[in-house]
Amino acid sequence: MNYIASSGPLFKDGKKRIDYILVYRKTNIQYDKRNTFEKNLRAEGLMLEKEPAIASPDIMFIKIHIPWDTLCKYAERLNIRMPFRKKCYYTDGRNKSMGRVQTYFRRIKNWMSQNPMVLDKSAFPDLEESDCYTGPFSRARIHHFIINNKDTFFSNATRSRIVYHMLERTKYENGISKVGIRKLINNGSYIAAFPPHEGAYKSSQPIKTHGPQNNRHLLYERWARWGMWYKHQPLDLIRLYFGEKIGLYFAWLGWYTGMLIPAAIVGLCVFFYGLFTMNKSQVSQEICKATEVFMCPLCDKNCSLQRLNDSCIYAKVTYLFDNGGTVFFAIFMAIWATVFLEFWKRRRSILTYTWDLIEWEEEEETLRPQFEAKYYKMEIVNPITGKPEPHQPSSDKVTRLLVSVSGIFFMISLVITAVFGVVVYRLVVMEQFASFKWNFIKQHWQFATSAAAVCINFIIIMLLNLAYEKIAYLLTNLEYPRTESEWENSFALKMFLFQFVNLNSSIFYIAFFLGRFVGHPGKYNKLFDRWRLEECHPSGCLIDLCLQMGVIMFLKQIWNNFMELGYPLIQNWWSRHKIKRGIHDTSIPQWENDWNLQPMNLHGLMDEYLEMVLQFGFTTIFVAAFPLAPLLALLNNIIEIRLDAYKFVTQWRRPLPARATDIGIWLGILEGIGILAVITNAFVIAITSDYIPRFVYEYKYGPCANHVEPSENCLKGYVNNSLSFFDLSELGMGKSGYCRYRDYRGPPWSSRPYEFTLQYWHILAARLAFIIVFEHLVFGIKSFIAYLIPDVPKGLHERIRREKYLVQEMMYEAELEHLQQQRRKSGQPVHHEWP
Repeated sequence: MNYIASSGPLFKDGKKRIDYILVYRKTNIQYDKRNTFEKNLRAEGLMLEKEPAIASPDIMFIKIHIPWDTLCKYAERLNIRMPFRKKCYYTDGRNKSMGRVQTYFRRIKNWMSQNPMVLDKSAFPDLEESDCYTGPFSRARIHHFIINNKDTFFSNATRSRIVYHMLERTKYENGISKVGIRKLINNGSYIAAFPPHEGAYKSSQPIKTHGPQNNRHLLYERWARWGMWYKHQPLDLIRLYFGEKIGLYFAWLGWYTGMLIPAAIVGLCVFFYGLFTMNKSQVSQEICKATEVFMCPLCDKNCSLQRLNDSCIYAKVTYLFDNGGTVFFAIFMAIWATVFLEFWKRRRSILTYTWDLIEWEEEEETLRPQFEAKYYKMEIVNPITGKPEPHQPSSDKVTRLLVSVSGIFFMISLVITAVFGVVVYRLVVMEQFASFKWNFIKQHWQFATSAAAVCINFIIIMLLNLAYEKIAYLLTNLEYPRTESEWENSFALKMFLFQFVNLNSSIFYIAFFLGRFVGHPGKYNKLFDRWRLEECHPSGCLIDLCLQMGVIMFLKQIWNNFMELGYPLIQNWWSRHKIKRGIHDTSIPQWENDWNLQPMNLHGLMDEYLEMVLQFGFTTIFVAAFPLAPLLALLNNIIEIRLDAYKFVTQWRRPLPARATDIGIWLGILEGIGILAVITNAFVIAITSDYIPRFVYEYKYGPCANHVEPSENCLKGYVNNSLSFFDLSELGMGKSGYCRYRDYRGPPWSSRPYEFTLQYWHILAARLAFIIVFEHLVFGIKSFIAYLIPDVPKGLHERIRREKYLVQEMMYEAELEHLQQQRRKSGQPVHHEWP
C-alpha cells in the first residue's frame, strides 16, 4: 500500500502547514491584549493568518505556522532529539544454547506473523525515527541529521509542542506574570487553543485500494473502528499523532487488558469447578435434604419459621463462589497483581527506549497563574533557573494541607453516613417485604431487600460522585499547588480516595459487618432499640457480597461508557445540527470542524486512569468473593480501548501532544491496591466465607477427626454441627419445640445455654491464624517475584549503554567527516585524525 503522507490543513497559499489554532470572539473587548500577544508571536518568528468562521460570524480563527528557521531554533533550545544515523545492530559471540533459544523465538515470531490479532505493518507508515540513532538537535551540526524533507523532518506532534512552548512564554502585557496563552484563555481574550487534526477521519475511497488520506484516517480505520476490537494497537502511530503521554496510557490499558486474560481464565475455571461439583457438595446436599429442620424467624413481626431446605438454591449458588478453589484463586490474583505491575515496568522501559525517552527530562514547569497571583509579594530565587519567583511559606502550606485533609475526612464520613442510611433502609423494609402481597417477593424477601438496597446504593454512589468532583476541585485549589503537575497529582489522589471509599464502603459493610453482631434468638441486638439487626441468609453472607459487587460493577461500567461516548456524541450531533441550519452547500474547513468537536476533559487523562484503577481495585480486592470480576473487567476493557480510541479520533479536538515517561502517581496507587487486596482477601476467606469453619470441622469435629476412611466424607454432618438450638417457647409465639440458627452456642438444655462453645473459639483462633499465615505467605511470594523481575531487561540495559557509546563515536566521526569535506573544498590537506 502506498502511504499518502498528508501534512494536514494549510494556509490560503496552499503551502504553509497549520500547526496551531487560536479562537476568539470578535465581540470580546480585550483586543489590546490580543494585538500585543500576536505582535510578539510574529516577533518570535511565527506566521499568523486570520480567517472568520463560516457557521458563526462572531468567531475568528488565527492559524499559526512555524517556519523552518524558527523550528530549528526552538528545537535546539528544547534539546529535542532527532534521528541522525541508521542503527547498526551488533552481534557478539553467543553460545550454542543461545542459538537454540533464538531459533525457538524465530519460530514464535513466524507464528505471530500469521496471528489474526497482529496488525498488518504494510498498512502503516515507516516510522524511520524508531530505527535511527538520535541526538540533541543543533543548527551548527545540522549536516549530521537525516533530513530528507524539511516539511516532514519534525513530526506534527513535535511542531505543535514547540508552538505551544512559544505560546506559553510570550507576553501580552508589560509585567513579569503577564505571559502565556493559558492566562489569556482564563481572562477571556481567547476562548480556545488547540492543534488541528490532520484531516477527516473518513474517506469516500476505500482504504484498501486508495490508502489512508492522513494519519487520523489511518488511526480510525486500523484502530478506532469497532471491527478492530481483536487487533493489537498501533502504539507507534498513536504516539506519533497524540504524543507519548497518551501513547503510554493506551499502552498501559492494552497491557492491563492482555494480563486480564489469564486472570479471567483462572476465575472462570474456579467458577466452573464450583458449577460442575455443585451437586456433589456435601454442604449443599445436607441443606437441600433438611426438610425437618426449621430455622428461627429472621425478623420480629412478619417472619415465620422457615425450612432449611428452602434455601437450597442459595446454598448451591453460594458454593459457586465459595469452594475449594477460592483460596487458590485469591493467592493467584495477589501474585497476578504483582506480576502485572512488575512486567508493566519492564514494558514501560522498553517503550521509553523505543520512543527515545531514556534521556528526556521534563523541563521546568511554569507556575500556575493562581499561585503567582496569591504569592507574588513573597519571592525566592529558584535554584534551577536562578530567577526570583513567588514562594509559599511553610506555615501557610501546612495550614492549607490540614484544612484539605479535614475536608477529605469529612467527605469520607459523609460516605459512611450514606452507607449507614442504606443499612437502616434494609432494616426497615425487610419487615415490609416479608409481608408483601406478591408471593414471589414474600418467599424471597431477603433477596428483594438486598437487590433494592444495591440499586439505591448505586444511585447514591453516582450522586455523591458528582459532588465529590466539585469538592475535590475546591480543596485542591485551596492548597494552591505550585505547578500543574502538582495540582494534577493532588486532585487525582483526592478523587481516587473519594470514589474508592464511595464504591467500596457498602461492600466492606456486607463483607465484614453484616450478620456479625446480631446476637441470638431471644436476645437480639437492635439499632436504636427499635430495628433488629439484619442476619445473613441461612447459606451465608457471601451471596449478598457477590450480588453487591456484580450489580455495582456492571451498572457502573455501563454508566461510564455512556458518559464517555454517548454524551459527546449527543453534543457533537447537536453542534452539527445547528451548523447545518445556518449554512447550505458550503464546505467547512478542518479547523472549524475541530472547533465544533468537544475539547478533551479539563483534567486530561485523569478520568480515564481513575476509571481503570477503580476497576483494578474491584478486580483484586474482593476477588475471593467474586471470581468472575476479572472476566467482567476483560470484556469491559475490550470495549473501553475501542471506545477511548473512537473518542480521541472522532469526538474530541486533538489534544496537545505531551511527553511523559511513566503513568505518574497511578503506579503508586496500583501498588497500594495490590497490598490492600492481599489483606482484604485474607479477611474475606477467613471471616465472610465458611472455608475456616468447614476446615476446623473437617479436622477436629467431623468423622475424619480421629481416622480417615477412604470412602468417608469428612464434611458429613457439618450443617447440623454449624446450627445451634433455640427453645421456641421462649419466643412467646405459642409454639413448642426447637428452631435452629447460624452460630456456635450451647443448646437450651446445657449447663451454660446460649453461651459460645469451645468450637467457636477454635474457629476464631483458626481464622486469626489463617489471616496471619496467608498474608505472610502471599507478601513473601510477592516480594520474591518483585525481586526476581528487574524493571529494565538486562539486554535493554546493555543496549542503551552501547548506544550511548556509539552515538558519541558517530558524532565525532560525523564532525571529522564534515571538517574533511570543508578542507577538500578549500584545498587544504586532509587529516584522518582530529586536528
